[in-house]
Amino acid sequence: MHFFSNKARSLFIIFIVVCLSVTGFVSCKFRTVDRYEETREMMGTYITVIVYGDEDTAAEAIGAAFIRLGEIGSIASIYDEDSEATELNTEGSIESPSREFSELIELSVYYYNISGGSFDITISPVLDLWREGLWKETKEVQAEKIEETLKLVGSDKIVLEDEKIYFGTGGMSIDLGGIAKGYAVDEALKTLSGLGIKNALINAGGDIGTIGTKPDGGGWLVELDNPFDDDEDSGTEESLPGFIIEEMAVATSGNYYRYYDPEKKVHHITDPLTGYSANECISVTVIASNCTEADVLATSVFVKGPVEGMELIEEIDGVEALIIDNERNIYMSTGLSKYMK
Repeated sequence: MHFFSNKARSLFIIFIVVCLSVTGFVSCKFRTVDRYEETREMMGTYITVIVYGDEDTAAEAIGAAFIRLGEIGSIASIYDEDSEATELNTEGSIESPSREFSELIELSVYYYNISGGSFDITISPVLDLWREGLWKETKEVQAEKIEETLKLVGSDKIVLEDEKIYFGTGGMSIDLGGIAKGYAVDEALKTLSGLGIKNALINAGGDIGTIGTKPDGGGWLVELDNPFDDDEDSGTEESLPGFIIEEMAVATSGNYYRYYDPEKKVHHITDPLTGYSANECISVTVIASNCTEADVLATSVFVKGPVEGMELIEEIDGVEALIIDNERNIYMSTGLSKYMK
């Protein structure tokens, strides 16, 4: 749950067939009929905003969306020494938090509860262990350090009051990496809607949210690429299904992109209950009504594994998922077919 990593999402959700494309690693802007697109490097990834409308309105809207994305990043980044997240981590408390930061914490605690702890922003101290080279230690040393550090983990130890948020245990810290980009996308979409935009899509490193449909009335087509295309023994040779979404969001978590160790045995999605990398899934894609929920549940399901993860998905109204486990079996939730092209 490392903040502002793309969690392998841009490798799995490869493209939007409405011609969402990032042509290089620089800011770009161009017009195709009445479609406008701009990509910027923000929040540790590349964010693309697509808007349909007249030129002046689209330009204003895209600029406003990026401003809003930047605002959320400035609030939630643990690498910004002036952010509210950093203040909470450093001081152990924060007085008069912003509405956005309060919402991020409240939502995080909510999803901690409904996920049974598989989503937990207080996993940060354990992530620090792995970042600092815990993988180099013997299994005995790893177990000892993790056991001690897990005493600092648990979002039930976060105390929320009207004008104050604080940790109930000294030494705790948070990492908002599993929720911040999704939340930022939702906030930017609200900004676009407030400016009268009826058709738009935002892709923040694979966290994808939409407004309306394409102008022709068709849905946004999201193609999922097979992450094992280069593996002759993958067992999943056929392409994965694409999804058609309207006023929905999609997010993917995968373990095949970022690792803490050079042997690629310790990946970045850590189980908050054990302190070790979650190892039952290779990839999880979630469709939800908002990007915050899709973002969080993709991580939660990945940690819980295909069986318990799918049980969680089936319990939540309006949410669907596609899971690939570590044996490369594919699981689909009961309502996923309505989004399949």
